Amino acid sequence: MSKTLIRGAKVLGGEPQDVLIDGETITQVGAGLSAEGAEVVEAGGKVLLPGLVDLHTHLREPGREDSETVLTGTRAAASGGYTNVFAMANTFPVADTAGVVEQVWRLGQESGYCDVQPIGAVTVGLEGQKLAELGAMHESAAGVTVFSDDGKCVHDAVIMRRALEYVKAFDGVVAQHAQEPRLTEGAQMNEGVVSAELGLGGWPAVAEESVIARDVLLADHVGSRVHICHLSTAGSVEIVRWAKSRGIRVTAEVTPHHLLLTDELVRSYNPVYKVNPPLRTERDVLALREALADGTIDIVATDHAPHPQEDKDCEWAAAAMGMVGLETALSVVQETMVDTGLLDWAGVADRMSFTPARIGRAEGHGRPVSAGEPANLTLVDTAYRGPVDPADFASRSRNTPYEGRELPGRVTHTWLRGKATLVDGKLT
Repeated sequence: MSKTLIRGAKVLGGEPQDVLIDGETITQVGAGLSAEGAEVVEAGGKVLLPGLVDLHTHLREPGREDSETVLTGTRAAASGGYTNVFAMANTFPVADTAGVVEQVWRLGQESGYCDVQPIGAVTVGLEGQKLAELGAMHESAAGVTVFSDDGKCVHDAVIMRRALEYVKAFDGVVAQHAQEPRLTEGAQMNEGVVSAELGLGGWPAVAEESVIARDVLLADHVGSRVHICHLSTAGSVEIVRWAKSRGIRVTAEVTPHHLLLTDELVRSYNPVYKVNPPLRTERDVLALREALADGTIDIVATDHAPHPQEDKDCEWAAAAMGMVGLETALSVVQETMVDTGLLDWAGVADRMSFTPARIGRAEGHGRPVSAGEPANLTLVDTAYRGPVDPADFASRSRNTPYEGRELPGRVTHTWLRGKATLVDGKLT
């Protein structure tokens, strides 16, 4: 049983304290701690957070190992301070059976860098026609609690209602990719001034907002839990705010890139900025930040979407949608939320660890940094500032929108149940 003494860390951004880890557990938190034989990590005023939890990650395995694998994706997660990620179901084959979700779960266990909780598909093959084996996936070794057809919308209201009714039996949640398919046929970017000037097919905000409105009403009718993936418009914020005021059991996430980037970047025609949902306007970005600060939006989720170079290094219309995000998420949140004064570090811990763990029922994660709790932790050098170099990524893919951009903050250490997975910025 190894011991680690983290000396002088600002726990959740507070006053410097020492944290003692013995085996898999935090045993003491306080000033002036000592432990014979312990490995000492001099934090020097760095911020200590609970290990981050990502409710929306694409690990691509099985089927698209050219983009990412569970091993490379969890290495990227550890580099970004994550100790638990939820892997989306749009793999090949689709994670719509107990066998596939168990495969992903076991690969996560074997990696040793991060816990992996598979998300099960809502419908067979993500085709939106027939419910997948929701109960069997929940009863499997993977213990699936979150179900999503992400990448596609569960557009049929009857199917969505049945899914909400089904998961209610075991306190599961349906995570909806809110995109009305008929309103987004041929869409390439946000519908607005920029799309009109560039002549690119527009993706209207109402395509997202109409589905969210329908689904919060369905969740209210059924009395079940619905989670909104990658919410991206000011109008969506208002619908979720209204639903919460009515006591409807809805939660919502925002991605780091929707907190920082706008559709003005599409003027470059660089496919690295092509993403689903698309980058929106400055007005939307500011509304998302305010909503994350006031709790209308519950969490930050990366929507880490790796792609091989050939799927992005091409003309805009042919390029795949998506960005990698695990290794830059915390830096973007620091820039948009902490350095702007909208959130403190305790708020970041809530939006990126405590609450996503609660929504996904991730046992042992999103726990307080206190004695008796699992030692899932991340240490952040918040004073650091430097350019993003995708060549340094642990992810197999490099499709980041931040290449060369200076961002604040750097994760220096990550511990998964007391085992260091990242030390001084290097994977163990």
